[in-house]
Amino acid sequence: MTREQLERQLHQSANRPVQPVRMRGSALAHFDFSGLDLTDADFSFSDLSGANFSRATLQNANLSFASLVNASFVDADLTGANLNFSGLAGADLTGANLTGVSMSFTGRAHNVERAKLPATPITLTYLLKKPVWGVLIGMVLGALLMYGVSGIVYFTNLIATSSNKLIADLNRFIVWQNLTEGVTVFLLVYFMSDWLDRAVRRIWLRHLLVSLAIIPVYVTMAWVTYTLFGKEVFKQLARQATQQPMSTQSAPWYLYVLGGLLVGNLFLYVLRQGRQLSRKITEQEFELLNLEKLKTQAELDALQAKINPHFLYNALNSIASLVHDDPDKAEEMTLLLSKLFRYSTGRDGTHTSTLADELDMVRTYLQVEHVRFGDRLQFGVSLADESLNALKVPQFLLQPIVENAVKHGISKRAGQGRIDVKIYQQDDWVFLSVHDNGPAFPEEMGSGYGLRSIGEKLRLLYGDDARVELQNEPYKQVLLGIKLNRLTTNSK
Repeated sequence: MTREQLERQLHQSANRPVQPVRMRGSALAHFDFSGLDLTDADFSFSDLSGANFSRATLQNANLSFASLVNASFVDADLTGANLNFSGLAGADLTGANLTGVSMSFTGRAHNVERAKLPATPITLTYLLKKPVWGVLIGMVLGALLMYGVSGIVYFTNLIATSSNKLIADLNRFIVWQNLTEGVTVFLLVYFMSDWLDRAVRRIWLRHLLVSLAIIPVYVTMAWVTYTLFGKEVFKQLARQATQQPMSTQSAPWYLYVLGGLLVGNLFLYVLRQGRQLSRKITEQEFELLNLEKLKTQAELDALQAKINPHFLYNALNSIASLVHDDPDKAEEMTLLLSKLFRYSTGRDGTHTSTLADELDMVRTYLQVEHVRFGDRLQFGVSLADESLNALKVPQFLLQPIVENAVKHGISKRAGQGRIDVKIYQQDDWVFLSVHDNGPAFPEEMGSGYGLRSIGEKLRLLYGDDARVELQNEPYKQVLLGIKLNRLTTNSK
């Protein structure tokens, strides 16, 4: 299909297509998409330089990784569109609806001065900040609010203190009428606002539709309250024409309707602004959570990268020392090391493994060291409860501690050394203990013991629900504690 044929086909689609447009990786530079409904379209990885999307509907469209240089989105509806990693240099976004648009890493900073972003929305906060008009608007709003509050106080006081029952009933009717009409107008606007946001694009049209709905509802509610609460009162007032204590002359009915229209449209405005603000806050919170997650992932990757090369370096040195003196042991260590290497590289992007796999890895590591140290190294790995095997723990959580026990404990002994790894549950904590019979921990622990990376890993994953302890009494051990519910959650 030629470019001209594709452009002609798109322009013939007056209605929304049954299936969303799919044009991934297409050459669509300078195409004219103006006025088309491209809801849910996929233009990712496409060349859309200079394309015309004026007045087009691009709700939830995917324009990620696309070239949008000098593209026109004048008055386009980009609600929920994905513009991540797209080039927007020179793009014209004048009047475009950018509600919920994702624009991470769009490269706008390379040419911000040429981008035409939508004008700042005229919100109440925006107006009140204006030096002159803001003061005037604030004065008017303040006066109206005080007038309304004073009216409430005035009529409430008349109802409570009036000695004339008829006058009290009249004021009670006025209060009830205003309360019911105010509640009715608000509920009408409240339930219409969500639908209007989804179905009507033009803001002025939303206010027009709300106004048209308010008029009959307002008049109907006024008639109902008059029939139920005011009709009899006004009849009695008419009978007392010769000694009427107060005027019953009322303003024209349409002035009251105008008041209802003003209140209803004000509610619509406030609801719309509040929804946009909450949406922005939610999107910002989501972005912050994503950034925090990416930061945590990067830090875990960095910690993992520090652990694995260090272990492999020590293991390879051990093999090198045995190649000439004891080839059989060197071969055995090589096979065991290959098993460990498969464990360390088979992560599939995850940073956790089952406790059973972690203990199997520790046993393999200790077998490697046993080949090197011979009878100088004895070890044991025990699990108090087999049900703990299924728990998920951070990968390479125990191996660095066991490695340190060999390096700083067993290797320092002239005689036989022993390492015991014990896993047990106590109350709502799971404890992982690594004990060796080497020299006691010094008072000032140095970074050479590698516990800093373990502590950082537990902090990133569990926060205050994990701890690391070094003990010399009653016997030397490194004790890791993790709340059971955190491990249970991870294992689901």
